[in-house]
Amino acid sequence: MNPVAKNEGLVVKEVDHELLIYKTDSNKAYCLNETSAIVWKSCDGKNSVEDISKKLSKHFRKAVNSDLVLLAIDQLKTDDLISQAPRSRFEGMSRREAIRKVGLASAIALPIVASLVAPTAAMAVACSSGTTNCTGCLNGTPCCKNPPTCTTTGTCQAGTCV
Repeated sequence: MNPVAKNEGLVVKEVDHELLIYKTDSNKAYCLNETSAIVWKSCDGKNSVEDISKKLSKHFRKAVNSDLVLLAIDQLKTDDLISQAPRSRFEGMSRREAIRKVGLASAIALPIVASLVAPTAAMAVACSSGTTNCTGCLNGTPCCKNPPTCTTTGTCQAGTCV
């Protein structure tokens, strides 16, 4: 089975040799290093793990074994960025054990997928100075004085906005 990357509901931006992927359904952002980015972009259903391994070998001018590709695919699958993937050779192993199995010779190109939860637009709203109500504020944001909280409807509990 050839791996297939998810493409729906994603915002993808290439920055230098890394790939930034934002999942609109979960508000999660992922940063793929160069190795993971090449693997993800190669997961089109046409390339086998061996084909992707050859692409990486050519790109890095160094032999890259298929275990490294499978490790990257496992990480991408864990983060729900792959919709179809071959069975993992690393099931039941910790990441450290899997890296050890891939071998230290590949350490230069180890795949890294870093993720974080991005705030929704509503979470980024803040009251501006001088307003007389807290419309748009979220519960617990410091836009009101005395006490410094807004209600869930976005109005001050008491006092005036900062």
